[in-house]
Amino acid sequence: MSRNTDDRYVLSFTTGGLLARESAILAPLYAELRDWAQVRDTAVEENLLQTRTRSTGIRRVRETVNRLSVLSNHELEILAELTATERGHVMWAAACRRFEFVGEFAEEVLRERFLTLAGTVSYGDFDSFYRSKAMWHAELDDVTDLSYKKLRQVLFRMMVEAGLLNTEGAIEPALLSARVIECLTKYSPSDVRFFPMRMV
Repeated sequence: MSRNTDDRYVLSFTTGGLLARESAILAPLYAELRDWAQVRDTAVEENLLQTRTRSTGIRRVRETVNRLSVLSNHELEILAELTATERGHVMWAAACRRFEFVGEFAEEVLRERFLTLAGTVSYGDFDSFYRSKAMWHAELDDVTDLSYKKLRQVLFRMMVEAGLLNTEGAIEPALLSARVIECLTKYSPSDVRFFPMRMV
């Protein structure tokens, strides 16, 4: 797992949202090259993600690779053949594995509000969650107001892109396919905990 090693949250998830489209491009390249450094270099040099500027391409490739690197070999192998909905679910799980902050929000706010029939997730819920985590993570106090708003905006965008929230903030129960559930339940505890659904 590529999570923080010193108990500090990694907060670089503001690059590109869920990155589901990008993952479908880079995962097959990894299957061919079997080397993430080569995947990064090739993707940037050939502008495989079709970004307007090289600097944007570098950032987006780097973040996509960081998230793909927390997937299992099996997940990487099937990623390109998944439907758009399934890929969104797998990349949401990848974001939750890669970023402890996102994973904890998914489990403690998104899924918890689904299980208690709250029905929605709001910016206010994020604000409360953030304040509670800041008590234990001093680095959250150092985030500027602009960066804070960006973290919040992108996290909600990711949930919408993953089909777990609509644009009004209503929770969309996750309807995971059998092959996605098979991937998620290979972890202990099961990564189904990151989704608004009951455990399977």
